[in-house]
Amino acid sequence: MLWMCERGCGAGGAKSYPAAADAARYAHAFDRRDSDDLGKRAPLLGLLPLRAWRALRRSQR
Repeated sequence: MLWMCERGCGAGGAKSYPAAADAARYAHAFDRRDSDDLGKRAPLLGLLPLRAWRALRRSQR
């Protein structure tokens, strides 16, 4: 697997995996954005309003 920073910082590299499926799994994990999990891994009391809003939004669907 070869990788390069999309932000243009110059970071990049290569690593080999035993199977193409393993490389794809790791590539998918690195492509994930932290904002996708906003409110799921948050401290219980610190972001309680965000957790409540997400729960209400889910129940309305």
